[in-house]
Amino acid sequence: MTGSTPPRKRRFFPRGADQGAQQGPQHDTRDHERGSTGTGAASLESAAGRGDLPASLEVTAPAAHRRAAAFRERAREGARKGGARARAGLAYLTDRIIEIAPRVPVRDLATLRRQFPGLGPEELADKLVAGAAKATATVGAGVGAAAAMPVPPAMPAELAAEVTGVAAIELKLIAELHEVYGVRPAGGLAQRSTVYLNSWSEERGIEATRPSTVSAALNSRMKRELRQRIMKRTVRNLPNLMPFLVGAAVGAAMNRRDTRKLAARIRDDLRRVQVPWDALPALPALERPDNALPEDALKELGGHSDKGDGHRAP
Repeated sequence: MTGSTPPRKRRFFPRGADQGAQQGPQHDTRDHERGSTGTGAASLESAAGRGDLPASLEVTAPAAHRRAAAFRERAREGARKGGARARAGLAYLTDRIIEIAPRVPVRDLATLRRQFPGLGPEELADKLVAGAAKATATVGAGVGAAAAMPVPPAMPAELAAEVTGVAAIELKLIAELHEVYGVRPAGGLAQRSTVYLNSWSEERGIEATRPSTVSAALNSRMKRELRQRIMKRTVRNLPNLMPFLVGAAVGAAMNRRDTRKLAARIRDDLRRVQVPWDALPALPALERPDNALPEDALKELGGHSDKGDGHRAP
């Protein structure tokens, strides 16, 4: 090619030889990390020890690691405190429901038959379920209406009030369904209340062939199941707090559905051990609790009235 040096005229240096500095003008050699030198070669001196270079602005690794570790520790501490507060609230709500269970007024079979004359067991049970579903829907709608303009600090109290009110109504429904199907638990008021609590937490009726369903002792297993039931119910009720009255409609629909579903399971279990009315022995009237919950606070079930027979339901 024109202008190229023929191979025979090219200069070859012995392999491994150091040619040293060449003649002519020297061009300064600069290393991006170590800077420039006056000899034309890159400096082998560590950049950290060079005084002629600006100090590095990068964050050292130990400081970044310390900040990340502190952030993780704060996050873990916040999660621990939040979990402790949630467990404390759940334990308080469980104790509250255990406390009000013996105070729920329950009508015995004789009272129910006087108030709903001419109805058989299934028709009477349908009436009770319809009244309870309407009452729990009213509770859900009321809490949803109260949350129309959300106030975050009040939300836990609103959820607790709804769960407590719905639990009282459903406990009353379970107790009266046991009366209708002729399967009254043995024992006094406290023992029966414990059996109804167990039935509510497990969502099933009592069975005489299964001692665990008729246990009158509130042991640790029953308390754990009760806490789990309350926690699931609380989580399901979170949509009830939606603003602008959306939560009211959602709460009414969800509570009505859940109460009907619970009643269907209880009735399926009770039908298997049902005792016909004509085969029932004479049962004593149910005692009324000394500090019974007021009927207006309980959102009394449909058809629960003192009119007609002059007898106040126990």
